[in-house]
Amino acid sequence: MLDRPVRALIARPVDALARAVDRPGITPDGLTLLGLALGLGSAVAAGFQLWALALVLWLSSRVIDGLDGALARRRKAEGRGGESEAGGFLDITADFAAYGATVVGVAFGAAAAFDAPWWPFLLVLLAYYLNGAAFLAFSSIAERTGRRIDDGRSLSFLGRIAEGTETIIVHSLWLIVPFWAAPIAVVWAVIVAVSAVQRMVVGYRALR
Repeated sequence: MLDRPVRALIARPVDALARAVDRPGITPDGLTLLGLALGLGSAVAAGFQLWALALVLWLSSRVIDGLDGALARRRKAEGRGGESEAGGFLDITADFAAYGATVVGVAFGAAAAFDAPWWPFLLVLLAYYLNGAAFLAFSSIAERTGRRIDDGRSLSFLGRIAEGTETIIVHSLWLIVPFWAAPIAVVWAVIVAVSAVQRMVVGYRALR
């Protein structure tokens, strides 16, 4: 829901950062892998209840994640290589890995520190799975049938209530107030599940 306005708001700062890191030896795929490593590090830190460190690593991973595409587009515009299907594949795979790992990390940490139940986090993972299945299937079929949604991303993304910006905010909240992580996870699982249903309905109608 918030991705489009946030992307417009941060476009210039992200482009400026991409220009700053545009150096020999730095590649978009390398930034993607760095963002993934930071995201996995955040999950591990959360599992050990190092909440402040986990938050810093999480936010850093999301900043880096926003730079890989910007750097690729910058180089493409200047005729120095650019966006590739392989890069887009790597980026979305890394996002899924980082999102899933942080859910597990927070679940471990909250259970150990606050005796939080596991089931809210399992519901979040189930809702993530349904959303991923819906928009990845739609993107594949839309590409094959010429109904691609082009919003600058590698995939045809069906935007709904829960998007990347909301995910970053909720995962950050878990790390800021980990003692409330389980209740937040219940609410978030419901929101993401509603988004999954919306994507299924909209995707089905768009492909009819």
